[in-house]
Amino acid sequence: MPRTATKPSFSLADANRTLPLVRSIAQDIVTEFGHLRSVGRERRALEASGAHDDATRRKVDELKGAIDEGASRIDGYIKELSELGVELKDPERGLVDFPSERSGRAVWLCWKLGEDAVAHWHGMDETYIDRRPVDSLVKRERRAAEDKGE
Repeated sequence: MPRTATKPSFSLADANRTLPLVRSIAQDIVTEFGHLRSVGRERRALEASGAHDDATRRKVDELKGAIDEGASRIDGYIKELSELGVELKDPERGLVDFPSERSGRAVWLCWKLGEDAVAHWHGMDETYIDRRPVDSLVKRERRAAEDKGE
């Protein structure tokens, strides 16, 4: 995978070679994020209950500490992804984008936890909703090359 001064540009093969590690990190993020949501709901419910006894305050403080620790773990996971050159786009779904280039255009190769391989892409100014199968990109690149007479 060629590296530039700013960030790596992944070929489809590079992205798929990196995927086992990315998958593991994304799974950790999704699990931790789900736990944080649950703990946050519990804390808000206790705070909204109006109970101000010592046991409730201790429990709220304990939950706040758990939230801080979980957020710190997620930050660490995001840093790991960043060091690999990829970006987390959605911690709830485990959506990750790999920077790439196609026909001179910067694009994202797009993968979501649960998918077997990196097989979609979208433009830098687009989102997950706009993603298309990689094979459509390959076909478009072939047509462009044929039009140029290559």
